[in-house]
Amino acid sequence: MSDKNPFPGENNTGHIWDDNLRELANPPPRWWMIAFWASIIWFFGYGVIYPMYPALPGSTGFTKGVAGWTQIKEYEEGLAELQAVRGEFEQKISSMSAADILKDEGLSDYTVASAKVLFGDNCAACHGSGGQGGPGYPVLADDNWLYGGDVNIIVQSITSGRKGMMPPKGGAELSEAEIDTLAKAIAEGKPASTPLFLEKGCIGCHGVGGKGMQALGAVNLTDQIMRFVPVNGQTPLDSIKQTITHGVNFPGDPKTREAEMPEFGKRLSADDIKKLAVYVVKFGGGQ
Repeated sequence: MSDKNPFPGENNTGHIWDDNLRELANPPPRWWMIAFWASIIWFFGYGVIYPMYPALPGSTGFTKGVAGWTQIKEYEEGLAELQAVRGEFEQKISSMSAADILKDEGLSDYTVASAKVLFGDNCAACHGSGGQGGPGYPVLADDNWLYGGDVNIIVQSITSGRKGMMPPKGGAELSEAEIDTLAKAIAEGKPASTPLFLEKGCIGCHGVGGKGMQALGAVNLTDQIMRFVPVNGQTPLDSIKQTITHGVNFPGDPKTREAEMPEFGKRLSADDIKKLAVYVVKFGGGQ
């Protein structure tokens, strides 16, 4: 191609396309070459100062930069700074009850901020990220509490867990018609309006008026708030009937309601549990 170069003396390579499109052999601009060599020098210089090559083996371990910097070291320094800031608050939490923490506005704000991850890791799967509750799990953002919404009781619930039991009333104890009558009275928020409530011993756990007993974890049957929301096409009345018929956590009945909160006292520290209790109260329920 160079023998037939139509642009002699132009310093091109002889590669020509479409009659006039050609490749020149001119050197790069001086500024570009300066930047090119400077980047190479910077690359090796940076590798001397900082550990750019931690994978290279050495006689005493991996290669290190003369500045002594590592990502782990920077992380540990940042963590130490964070712990120094948090230390004062953490000491107060250790020496105070959950109720006292709630009374201290600044400390309770810190507790809520530091408990967000704790709640997400341990509680949100069942109770929702905002305490709204999932299907079959209690809402934590209202005032409807099985065992009471006082922050110290919440601490007990988190620490030891909860597993109440309601015996099934179906079969020999209540006929289908009686279950239907009792379920309708409960759905209307008037459980004591039917003699069955007294005759079948419901008052033993739910009280004479049906408002429940928090010491036993027995629900309030007068507020029309359902502990077990309807699922799989059930109506609210169907859901109530299932609970009456098969009970809650009753062994041997495959259709019984399963409702158990695991204990976290062996998994979390006492301080973490206090933080979670304060966090739950700050949803707006309890107390």
